[in-house]
Amino acid sequence: MTRLTRGFSYTMQKDAISAVSADVVFATTWFPKYTFGSDNQIQEIKESPKLSSMKEMVAKETALLLKQQQRLSVRDLANKFEKGLAAAAKLSDEARLREAASLEKRILLKKLNDALEALNGRVAGRNKDDVEEAILLLEALAAQLTQREEELIQEKAEVKKLAAFLKQASEDAKRLVDEERAFAKAEIENARAAVQRVEEALHEHERMSKASGNQDLDELMKEVQEARRIKMLHQPSRVMDMEHELRALRIQLAERATHSLELLKELATYKKGDESMARFYEIDGAESLGSCLRICPLDGAPDLSDCAVQWYRSTPENSEKELISGANKSTYALEPFDVGRILLVDISTDDMKITVTTSGPVDPAPGLGNCVEALIRRHETEFKVIVIEVNGKDQSQESIHILHIGKMGMKLCKGETVTAKEYYSSTMQFCGIRGGGTAAVQTAYWQAKTGLSFILAFESDRERNTAIMLARRYAFDCNIVLAGPGDVVAARS
Repeated sequence: MTRLTRGFSYTMQKDAISAVSADVVFATTWFPKYTFGSDNQIQEIKESPKLSSMKEMVAKETALLLKQQQRLSVRDLANKFEKGLAAAAKLSDEARLREAASLEKRILLKKLNDALEALNGRVAGRNKDDVEEAILLLEALAAQLTQREEELIQEKAEVKKLAAFLKQASEDAKRLVDEERAFAKAEIENARAAVQRVEEALHEHERMSKASGNQDLDELMKEVQEARRIKMLHQPSRVMDMEHELRALRIQLAERATHSLELLKELATYKKGDESMARFYEIDGAESLGSCLRICPLDGAPDLSDCAVQWYRSTPENSEKELISGANKSTYALEPFDVGRILLVDISTDDMKITVTTSGPVDPAPGLGNCVEALIRRHETEFKVIVIEVNGKDQSQESIHILHIGKMGMKLCKGETVTAKEYYSSTMQFCGIRGGGTAAVQTAYWQAKTGLSFILAFESDRERNTAIMLARRYAFDCNIVLAGPGDVVAARS
C-alpha cells in the first residue's frame, strides 16, 4: 500500500515585519535613506530583501494546505477496503448457497436413478427402452453436475483468498487511519502553537511601535532636513520622491490633528458638567466646514415634528446669539460664514425650551484656504452648476449653467446666453442653502439683485464652499460684505 506523505510545515520569521510608527503611516513601508559615495555623489541605500514579508508567508502556507487537501484521504481508502470486504463476504454466502443447492440436486438425481433402475426390471418392450434412455440422460446430467461442483469448489477457494486479502488490507488501512489521525492531531497542536507565537510577536511589535513613537518622529525630522539638503543639490528625481513622502506625511499629520481637536472638544463638553437639566437632544455630525449637523433626540425626548427649531451663531468671546435666517429644520449644512463660530439651536415646545450647542467653534475644511488663495490670483473662475429654482419657483428640467465669479462681479450663463450678470453690491447675497435636505451641503443661494434669486447645485460641497469664499474675497476687495439673508454684515476678511 502507498503511505501518504506528511507534508505539514510551520515556520515563523519574527523579524519579517519591519517596525512602523503607530503615530504616522506612510504611503510606502520605508523611508528612503541617502549617503555620499565616491566623488561626492549622492547614493540611495537599498534595503536588503533577505526577509520575506508576512503576506508571502501566509500565501506560502495557504498553498501548502490546499495541496495537502487535494491528496487522497486515508479514511476514503479505508472505506473502499471495507466495501470490498463486504462484497467478498456476499460472494462467499452466494457460493455456500449454490453448494447446498447442488447437494440437493445430487440427492434428487440419486433417488430418481434408483427408481428408474427398479422400474427397468419390471417393464419390457418399448417402455423398457424409454426407461433405459431416461437412465442415460440422468447419468449425463450427473456428470454435468459433478463438473459444476468442481467449478464451484474452485470458485469458493478463490473467494476465500480474496476475502482474506481484503480483510488484511482493511486492517492495514484502519491502522494507517489511526496513525494519520494521531499525526494530524500533532500537526494541529503545532499549528495552534505557531499561531500563538505569531500573535505574541504581533503584540510585542505593536508595543514596541508605540514605545518608539517619539523616536520615530525625531528620525522623520532628520529625514525631512536631509530632503531639504538634497533639494538644494538639484537632484530633481530624488527631490520629487521626497516631496511625495512629505505630502503623505502632511496629510497624516492633518488627520491626526483633526482627530485630536475632536477629542479635545468632546473632553471640553464632558468637563462642562451641565447636568442641571436633563438632556433630551444632541447635535450629531462633524463640526467642520463641508459637513451637515443634525439634531438627534435622546431617550424621553419629545418628537421633533412637534417642536419649533431655530439655529443661531455666536462667537467664543461673545455670548450674543445671531439668528440664521431660514435655518429652521432639524438639519443644517455648515457654510464658510460659520467657520470660527459656535452654533446653537433652540428647540421649543408648548411648555419648555431647550438650547443645544456645538462642542466648540466650527473648523475650516483642510486645504480649502490654500485652494482659494491659488484661485484669487486669477481674473475669473468658472463653476458648473444646476439651476434648481429661480425666484422661488422650481425648474421643470435640470438646467446646467456655468457660474463665473470674477474680481468685479458674478455671471450665470447657459452656453452663449447670459442668464444673470451683476456687479458686487449691497443688495447681492451669496450663501449656503439653509432649508435642510440631503443635498444641502452642495447647494447655494444667490440673490443677484432685488427680485432675482437662484438656488444653485454644485458638483460637490468643496466646490460650493470654494465659490462662496472666493466671491466673498472678491467682494471684500470692492468694500462689499457678501453674506446671506439676515446675516450681520460686519467687516470680516
